[in-house]
Amino acid sequence: MSVIPDSSTETTGAAAAVAATSPASRRNALLRRGVPALVLLVLLAAVPLFADPFTTNTISRILIFALFAVSLDLLVGITGLPSLGHAAYFGVGAYTAGLVSIHWTSEAPVPVLLAAGAGAVAAAATGWLAVRSGGVYFLMLTLAIGELVHQLAQRLTSVTGGSNGLFGIPSVRIGGQPLTLAGLVYWYVLVLALLGFLGLWLVARSPFGGALRGIRDNEPRMRSLGYSPFRYKYVAFILAGGFAGLAGGLFAGLLRIVNPSDAGFTTSALMLLAVILGGAGTLWGPVLGAAVVVLVRDTFGPQLDGHGPLLLGIVFVVAVYVLPRGFAGLTGVLARRKRTAGGTA
Repeated sequence: MSVIPDSSTETTGAAAAVAATSPASRRNALLRRGVPALVLLVLLAAVPLFADPFTTNTISRILIFALFAVSLDLLVGITGLPSLGHAAYFGVGAYTAGLVSIHWTSEAPVPVLLAAGAGAVAAAATGWLAVRSGGVYFLMLTLAIGELVHQLAQRLTSVTGGSNGLFGIPSVRIGGQPLTLAGLVYWYVLVLALLGFLGLWLVARSPFGGALRGIRDNEPRMRSLGYSPFRYKYVAFILAGGFAGLAGGLFAGLLRIVNPSDAGFTTSALMLLAVILGGAGTLWGPVLGAAVVVLVRDTFGPQLDGHGPLLLGIVFVVAVYVLPRGFAGLTGVLARRKRTAGGTA
């Protein structure tokens, strides 16, 4: 009997690894991901050509709240910081864009850029204290921050319009021409929302995003490796606030009115619900969750005599039991079944 170990298995495994990293394999993987993304992008761009103005505006709201939800997922799913006051930065961005449009200029992209900056500044001012805590304390601090911004929006009547809201926001202008048609506003929202999604994706895929995941999974170990969890979480908090402000600026440009409730707890809770429904930590999952929330609240809710929140609650309860990892968890289930079927075959 030969005592020389059989290396056929190791050779096969090495060959498979080489094949997986070969140019052909990488090209096939890129095609599998790139082609569906390109098709989706073309379909989104073609929406105003086939949809009526109401449907076009609805999809615009979905894109805005999807960006808002993904910015929250940067905290909840990537960093492990569930927030109950993220709407504060959305509201700050919306009011900033509205005030800039009214008192200075509505020429794109000035209002939304300043909205993103205002959201980031507000997050920097409040996150310095919030991220020093964790668990329930972080939840309570973010809730308090959100309620503080909500109350300021109601009290500062001369600036924000109080409970009546900030109305009379002029239409977004490009090259001096106002975007009054629903399709033109949609394309404006689509371009900036896609840029926001790209920015968040780059953050999540960067070494910085990898460090955030490490802090989420094992903060003491990351600290022992020389990382500063506070600094990483603080920067993530600022980035999330900036992207939420960007979404708020788009929201103000779309609806041309901002209410204190847009910065309140209800909006924060709805976006947290969207993240959980879609699947925290996946970035694309919260997009689906936001679509469900907007459709149930704004489209189906009015048809149910105001019982939209009840339907949304039922959807959430069912999703928690049927899809504990959200819609994104379905891909894992399907992949496991495919592997099982392949092994059986």
